[in-house]
Amino acid sequence: MKFTDGYWMIRKGYEVQNPADVRDIVTDGSSMTVFAATKRIERKGDTLNGTLLKATYSSPMPNVIRVTLNHHKGRVKKGPEFEIGTQPTEVQISEQEEAVVLQSGKLSVRVGRGKGWDVGFHYDGTRLTGSNYRGPGYIKDPQEKPYFREQLELGVGEYVYGLGERFTPFVKNGQVVDIWNEDGGTSSEQAYKNVPFYLSSKGYGVFVNHPERVSYEIASENVSKVQFSVEGETLEYFIIGGKDPKEVLDNYTKLTGKPALPPAWTFGLWLTTSFTTDYDEATVNHFVDGMAERDLPLSVFHFDCFWMKEYQWCDFEWDKDMFPDPEGMLRRLKEKGLKICAWINPYIAEKSILFDEGMENGYLVKTADGSVWQWDMWQAGMALVDFTNPDAVAWYQSKLATLIDQGVDCFKTDFGERIPTDVVYYDGSDPYKMHNYYTHLYNKAVFELLEQRLGKNEAALFARSATAGGQQFPIHWGGDCSSTYESMAESLRGGLSLGLSGFGFWSHDISGFENTATPDVYKRWVQFGLLSSHSRLHGSSSYRVPWLFDEEAVDVVRVFTKLKCSLMPYLYNSAVESSVRGLPMMRAMLLEFPDDPTTHALDRQYMFGESLLVAPIFNEEGSVQYYVPEGRWTNLLTGDVVEGGRWHKENHTFMTLPVLVKPNSLIAFGREDSRPDYDYADGVQLHLFELEDGAAAKSVVSNTAGEVELTVSVKHEGGKLSILSEGAGKSWNLVLRGISEVSGIDGGSSEQGSQGIIITPAASAGAVTVTL
Repeated sequence: MKFTDGYWMIRKGYEVQNPADVRDIVTDGSSMTVFAATKRIERKGDTLNGTLLKATYSSPMPNVIRVTLNHHKGRVKKGPEFEIGTQPTEVQISEQEEAVVLQSGKLSVRVGRGKGWDVGFHYDGTRLTGSNYRGPGYIKDPQEKPYFREQLELGVGEYVYGLGERFTPFVKNGQVVDIWNEDGGTSSEQAYKNVPFYLSSKGYGVFVNHPERVSYEIASENVSKVQFSVEGETLEYFIIGGKDPKEVLDNYTKLTGKPALPPAWTFGLWLTTSFTTDYDEATVNHFVDGMAERDLPLSVFHFDCFWMKEYQWCDFEWDKDMFPDPEGMLRRLKEKGLKICAWINPYIAEKSILFDEGMENGYLVKTADGSVWQWDMWQAGMALVDFTNPDAVAWYQSKLATLIDQGVDCFKTDFGERIPTDVVYYDGSDPYKMHNYYTHLYNKAVFELLEQRLGKNEAALFARSATAGGQQFPIHWGGDCSSTYESMAESLRGGLSLGLSGFGFWSHDISGFENTATPDVYKRWVQFGLLSSHSRLHGSSSYRVPWLFDEEAVDVVRVFTKLKCSLMPYLYNSAVESSVRGLPMMRAMLLEFPDDPTTHALDRQYMFGESLLVAPIFNEEGSVQYYVPEGRWTNLLTGDVVEGGRWHKENHTFMTLPVLVKPNSLIAFGREDSRPDYDYADGVQLHLFELEDGAAAKSVVSNTAGEVELTVSVKHEGGKLSILSEGAGKSWNLVLRGISEVSGIDGGSSEQGSQGIIITPAASAGAVTVTL
């Protein structure tokens, strides 16, 4: 929201007061509060009839500083509020003649004394950003409505990322962003997942602790500042430091919650009925059996909306006309090795048998006069479950529990964005704040039920909407995209932005949701989709099985599904890291290469885990141009070596694309290529790529519970490879990619393989030495 008219003038009808004169700084050992007048105080009489703004600085955990700006703090506060994590923190406050400094870990804030406003944030002695002249502002609009804003410095060449899943340009500089969940598809500035957190290329993050609308002006209203504002008398935000962007995300997700570790089976291929298509058990079996007959590994089958009868969403009852024996059908599907997902949303249509039950018991959101809030958009007479009511939560969960008992393993938690603000909640929550936060309560209720019924690390959603903290309930997908290359690219931008907002796991509708893709778009999107965290074939009005496109599409699905299954030892360890550190599996290049400025604006390629570079192809010609950081990289699919530190342009068939392995990497391949969940450590094959002299590589193999089973490290020194292993004693071997012969081996044996020498350690050996 803009408050100024150019750089000098204030918009007509607005009044802006800025801190102009620091009158006092009060410390209490763990925080400091700054009192600042909004005009210069030259004599005692100037203190009368004026405004005093307050800024309090504290720290909830090391390397994080909380900033609370307020005008009148005596106002009644209504929830909801984000859940903020805390840790024991040693805060140091030093009072000097010119300034007072509060330090937490390596992060500090310095507030200057005296005239003017001079606040700087530093990490390990380096200035990150600051708030200065005309930065904070207490504002009244022409209707006397109050706002608070902050303006933080934006340095020369500094880029801003994140703010949720945004499909606009990846670098947010120059954009106006409102944190307000909406159902706008992937081709607009609206977003399903709005997160008031941004990450800077300078290596710090800023989280605005407000679940309501937060309005950002990013190098827009003031081209050298990031401005954010909220309605009200208070503005609170956190500055988050770290030694690099990865550590910043780790600290941010310590603050707002770590992603849960999804079950291993969720990483396989999902197939759905699509949205408005006709289907019954025979249709489902035709698809499932057709996949098996064509040797296409399938892990999850999803029933979209019309598993329930039309006009009755949600009543959580199978349409008996189409599914007369749902329990038997689900049992038969599970006997084929499949997991089952069912579509739900948080709305109760008036024709649902649950409407009267919810209305009579007070489980539905109400209007000011006590009526049930309803409208006809999406579902006729649609009402909204009130998740602020514990009894309503238990009621909703009980309906889902019945489905779990029938054999459903997970839920697609659709919608959650169309939330009204002229309503009354059971617990008195502010409906304006609840607009974004509603989805958090919705997904939390479903996720916690799955954890209770199925066990920890067995819960999974397929969620569309979210806000800060929603990363705790994976998985999320990108919403309604079109079946075009442009929409494929915008989907990737959204996923990379979400990943830089603390979300570890992300998916998208392979080949697009709206319309039906051409065969070339389908095949290129299959490549991208199966090199994503989670992979789902889904659409709107047509089926998405590959043989409906062409026979080559069948081959492409087979090759890339099997590739993903075989990569699961590497991928699942990356997933474990995501759950521990809050890092995305699909990483913007800058996250792995923050010191390479060429990576800072890249949004058509990504790192899949820390070692694989993926550059999807976005055109029918099969051409791709991508950037490779320094070093000798190896194409995982072709074996070609690519020199880094430069751009490359290539052409690819539908069976290949740039999937490059970073030098000095040890990639774990599993013995299975037909399912994603198996014993990753048993028979694992570790592929060593371009290990430079003096360098080391390590691979960790975890089991499906996220526990480490095998660790192998390799060091190259003076023409010798020293290999050390630690683990459960299961068989494994090592492939020296691109190396055709060795001079000797101690502690194991070697043989020639198609991709390089294969080293097999002796059963009793804890160490192997290979002479090159």
